[in-house]
Amino acid sequence: MEPVRGRVIRVTFNADVHSSIQWHFQPQQSEIYVVPGETALAFYKAKNPTDKPIIGISTYNVIPFEAGQYFNKIQCFCFEEQRLNPQEEVDMPVFFYIDPEFVEDPKMAKVDLITLSYTFFEAKEGQKLALPGYQ
Repeated sequence: MEPVRGRVIRVTFNADVHSSIQWHFQPQQSEIYVVPGETALAFYKAKNPTDKPIIGISTYNVIPFEAGQYFNKIQCFCFEEQRLNPQEEVDMPVFFYIDPEFVEDPKMAKVDLITLSYTFFEAKEGQKLALPGYQ
């Protein structure tokens, strides 16, 4: 994979929690700059401020939606249960790259900002979250 040095993309990070979970959850950086074809590492932080263990699970989305097909996560905490003990705080890495084919897509010609957004929910036994799909 060859990096496309002439194209710089600003990636911003968002974090939300559903009302079902009492965690504090936030990105550790507001933005980073990447070039398609080059890997990048970002971190989120989650804390369970309660006095009981809580298991959470997250979903994500990429905005603009059309850029999602080029946003590839190599390592991510999404769709896996995360157990935080009382008062526990953890760093959660996201290792990703933007596919170099991004620059060949005419729909991406004016896209220079991508937002990666995660939402954490409290995991319920037997609960399955839908995986995102792209048309």
